[in-house]
Amino acid sequence: MNTQGMTTPDQGPGYGLRPPVGRNGLAVAAKVLGVTALITSIVFIGGPLGVIGLVLGIVALRTTERTGVGRGKAVTAVVTSSIAIVVSVLVAVFFVWYADNTQKCYRPDSFQQYKQCVHEQLTGD
Repeated sequence: MNTQGMTTPDQGPGYGLRPPVGRNGLAVAAKVLGVTALITSIVFIGGPLGVIGLVLGIVALRTTERTGVGRGKAVTAVVTSSIAIVVSVLVAVFFVWYADNTQKCYRPDSFQQYKQCVHEQLTGD
């Protein structure tokens, strides 16, 4: 503001207002769970962690509407948790499909026989 109480063009409305300061612990926890879930989603652990991270992320997003703190972390948590859940489901579907298609090969006499049997089952040879 200048001496007459008017804002100058370089200041604009809201000049001098600071963004909210603080931490949103829920958003931080959700982000950590989401990233951990994404990293571990190929070994099934990521699915349950992703569900927890997604729930915490959604709650953190609602909290950020009120407080204005931690929105980026909450969005990151929701996105990474969602991807982790999808990846975990796809991995589980793949393992079920693989087990179903190779069930005849579970009692081989040697690893070479197992490899050959799996190859035959998956390629149809």
